[in-house]
Amino acid sequence: MANMTKRDLVMRIADETGLIQQDVYTVVQKTLDYITEALVKGDHVEWREFGVFKVVKRKSRPGRNPSNPTQTVTIPARKVVKFTAGKTMKKLITGI
Repeated sequence: MANMTKRDLVMRIADETGLIQQDVYTVVQKTLDYITEALVKGDHVEWREFGVFKVVKRKSRPGRNPSNPTQTVTIPARKVVKFTAGKTMKKLITGI
């Protein structure tokens, strides 16, 4: 299974559209910057049919120290980014 990097995405868009790679890179990077900016402010980022990015708060929970499995440690509460796939993406991935 191959991973898609930002560079792969930029090259593919540039090849398919005929745009200059640097221009495509600038647009992709700005898009990612604006998504990050919105999430930092606590906003949701919703793209219809694609999915929703949002920040959720995880509760603190008990865990194990990997170096000493008998030792219980508390994993602190923290914020994480959650992505929920949209209807179209779910259908394409699951085939349902």
